[in-house]
Amino acid sequence: MARCPNHEQGNGGPPNTAIHLQSYFHGGTSSLLSALPTLLIFPVYKTIFRQQIHNTSVHQAVGQLYKEGPVKLYRGVVPPLLMRTLNGTLLFGLQDTLFRHLSLSTHNTTFAAALPALAGFGAGMVEAVIFTPFERVQNVLQNGQNDRHLPSLRSVLTTLKVQRISQGYYRAFLPITARNTLGSSLYFGLKGPVCATVAGQGLSPMASSFISGTLTSMAISLTLYPLSVLVANMQAQVGGDMKGVIACWRVLWKSRNHSVALLYRGGTLVILRSCITWGITTAIYDRQQKQSS
Repeated sequence: MARCPNHEQGNGGPPNTAIHLQSYFHGGTSSLLSALPTLLIFPVYKTIFRQQIHNTSVHQAVGQLYKEGPVKLYRGVVPPLLMRTLNGTLLFGLQDTLFRHLSLSTHNTTFAAALPALAGFGAGMVEAVIFTPFERVQNVLQNGQNDRHLPSLRSVLTTLKVQRISQGYYRAFLPITARNTLGSSLYFGLKGPVCATVAGQGLSPMASSFISGTLTSMAISLTLYPLSVLVANMQAQVGGDMKGVIACWRVLWKSRNHSVALLYRGGTLVILRSCITWGITTAIYDRQQKQSS
């Protein structure tokens, strides 16, 4: 039977509280390698963003981007590339560090099975604190309505800097925290068992890790996509009437005509992209961890 490369984290082996820098390094490199295709598929990502913001069809969103021209097509590509690499570094590294510390104080076998998810929750919280400003800048840059009064990255940074923290860089912090903590908990809690189940069917460790990352990402994306739409709509605007989370959700739900189908507009492309990206990331990370152990 093929063995899942990274499933041993939840098996209660002897913990080591030292910070394993390899987990940070492997998380960063695996995320960077899986993010490189972003340069090719960024127009697809931007099409999704326009659908989330303007509630348009794919044809209309593509028409907007075509009208703006190739120069602005890659406006906003730097933040997601940088964020993806740093995100993987901290997410995998912190989760591994927290897991090792939690393992020391837990001797209950039943509770120990939940430690990967609990460590993922903590890592997701730190992730939200660090990367909310990156996501804010990214969403402002990708909103075509900001092109005239915020034409450059420097103008965006300067404008956000002078605003209140809750309206500037940390706009939509609460829904981002909810999305990241829940997403990280589900990812680290499910990927090990799913990988072990798939490996039990005789697939290679690399294939098992890829399928595990893909299936886990699909479940997470389907569940948390509405939060991503809410975040995009809250962060794309700069200045004006800054409503709270509940008020923004009511406006968003009304703009989608109280339709779940319209709320998930653009979700197919997001889920497909997420499945591929996290499948590759999981496979590379698990392989690196196995080679270094």
